[in-house]
Amino acid sequence: MAKYNNDIVSEYTPRAGNAFSRWFGDVTLKLMGWKITGQLPNKKQIIIIGAPHTSNWDLILAMGAMLSVGLKFSWMMKKEAFFWPLGPLWKKLGGIPIERKAQKGVVQQMSEWFETHENVWLGITPEGTRSKVDAFKKGYLRMAYGTGVPLFIVGIKADTKEVVLDKIWDLSFDIEQDNKKIKAYFDEHFIGIRPELG
Repeated sequence: MAKYNNDIVSEYTPRAGNAFSRWFGDVTLKLMGWKITGQLPNKKQIIIIGAPHTSNWDLILAMGAMLSVGLKFSWMMKKEAFFWPLGPLWKKLGGIPIERKAQKGVVQQMSEWFETHENVWLGITPEGTRSKVDAFKKGYLRMAYGTGVPLFIVGIKADTKEVVLDKIWDLSFDIEQDNKKIKAYFDEHFIGIRPELG
């Protein structure tokens, strides 16, 4: 059975699964012809931004990669989706219920979530859609600014079939410039499964 890949994970990588789930993740990636390159950061808290998101296959690819390295990451979902019996399942899989109409905005809700969880990683797709976009939505930056949690770049290279664990991004705290530069970086270095939508 597959062991943790110590060339990829770090001391603070939130862990999930077991030898079987890591084997299943490995097999999923191999059957699709994909591999993981790079290394996860040695940080207790990070916000992972993954792009380009151009296909429904992205979810299978992301789940295979996550299972393969035994990574547990969290993701935001509207609170209304956490109804019984799916609510407990979403939470077990890493879902965070977000009240979109609450007096506390999403940034404040996530700031409180990070404050009450010591070793957690949050995953976000900054496009917010599988359609072609000229600019990323800026919520991920507002969250990074508001929480002080670093951003980590994860990109898809469909031409070489790689999930690239890239780097921590240095923020300037100029939201327009940061968003523009991050989008340009993804456009230059990564390519989606459906490149015409990337």
